[in-house]
Amino acid sequence: MEKKISTDSGIEIQPLYTNPVPMEEVPGSFPFTRGIHASMYRDKLWTMRQYAGFSTAEASNKRYHYLLGQGVMGLSVAFDLPTQIGYDSDHPMAEGEVGKVGVAIDSLEDMEVLFSGIDLEKVSTSMTINATAYILLALYIALAKKQGADLKKISGTIQNDILKEYAARGTFIYPPKPSMRLITDIFDYCSREVPKWNTISISGYHIREAGANAVQELAFTLSNGKAYLQAALEKGLDINVFAKRLSFFFNAHNHLFEEVAKFRAARNMWAHITQSLGATDPKAQMLRFHTQTGGSTLTAQQPHNNIVRVAVQTLAATLGGTQSLHTNGFDEAISLPTEAAARIALRTQQIIGYESGIADTVDPLGGSYYVEALTREVEAKAWELIGKIDAMGGSVAAVEQGFIQDEIARSAYRYQQEIETGEKVIVGVNKFVVEEEAHTDVFRIDDSIRKLQSEKLQALRSRRSNEKATAALAALKAAAGTSANLMPLVVDAVECYCTLGEIADTLRKVWGEYSGI
Repeated sequence: MEKKISTDSGIEIQPLYTNPVPMEEVPGSFPFTRGIHASMYRDKLWTMRQYAGFSTAEASNKRYHYLLGQGVMGLSVAFDLPTQIGYDSDHPMAEGEVGKVGVAIDSLEDMEVLFSGIDLEKVSTSMTINATAYILLALYIALAKKQGADLKKISGTIQNDILKEYAARGTFIYPPKPSMRLITDIFDYCSREVPKWNTISISGYHIREAGANAVQELAFTLSNGKAYLQAALEKGLDINVFAKRLSFFFNAHNHLFEEVAKFRAARNMWAHITQSLGATDPKAQMLRFHTQTGGSTLTAQQPHNNIVRVAVQTLAATLGGTQSLHTNGFDEAISLPTEAAARIALRTQQIIGYESGIADTVDPLGGSYYVEALTREVEAKAWELIGKIDAMGGSVAAVEQGFIQDEIARSAYRYQQEIETGEKVIVGVNKFVVEEEAHTDVFRIDDSIRKLQSEKLQALRSRRSNEKATAALAALKAAAGTSANLMPLVVDAVECYCTLGEIADTLRKVWGEYSGI
């Protein structure tokens, strides 16, 4: 009996593929399967980012200057958990977490230090933040104003994708409806005030990290994107304006060909979703995306093997046509990346970009019988899942009913079972195992950071005009009960040096906290 081979999503791989359809699509034209730009990397390589942020704003600022000196084209900021869920560093809930998985940002003062010596008009900044995205964006805008920057020129992205937090990651604060209101307020505000800013990065990355397969990652991410489009349309926003500033954030996993197919299918599907909701401008139909290599694929065993995994994943992202890319450090299964690991990760992108020939032609795998067939099969399975979600009433309802969470959990369980039985080989983990010494070159953050941040907060509160801060928070609280756009009031609050925790708590008092299903 002939052996059956399948992708991680359960798509059976045939031993031979023949031409499924004539190649009629061209890059840069609807439905953009082959790429959103006619010339792709021949004119400009993808933006090479490194995700970094740890400890204090001072420490992270040093790493940013180091990365910029190594050739990074854009910054990608990681925030610690208290910042992500709206607690100041001196809050009891922040104990043990300050500065650990990202940088601690409590106020505009911290933001000033974080970007000290960095011209915000000249660098593109991506911020991985969701529940408090509105505050971090306000801080960035306030800092740009202090620098004298033209707000029409600053560019970057806030992740701002709360639906995947409910489904896969858990750093939510408010219930779904007010959270969606904050997101559409940002769409509206930025379309007028910060037109080059990407107002949301709809994230499949964390869905995949939680255990979803490629098809689920694609389906759940695009379904969430559809929900954001519908929420903005219900608010009366113009899809041909706000949809241009939506971007996506995908995972690059180990199955090279399925990942390429996923990226190609995503562009095609999003073009049809936006078109069906009224988008006529090609730029509003384009799916632009950032990619990060798969953190969950990294192993603590034989960590140098991760360099090869990251290289394969980099190939998948670039062959799939990503607009920007972050490559993980080989040591991230053990600790935050060391400078040496971050440099190797960046050099991986640079070698592939400048030495491999990938950038010489558009959609290099286009026309491959295998890749074309796989693209269509991934797409068909993803549409099937989206159909189920639509039948429930969309992504918000599917999250509230636990459907998406259950699907991810089942997929994660299957994947782990395959590893434990040896059906899926993970080199160095369940095959080709060797005795090895503990990895000693690790990067740790100690708990003294919380004391330092708390002292800075105490000094800030004694130095600022508390009368102005109180008035700004009162205005925000009053507006939260109306339909007014909250972003101008949040910008006012951060400019009065209200802290992140104070702003988040103000809205907690109005909307409450969401405890999940």
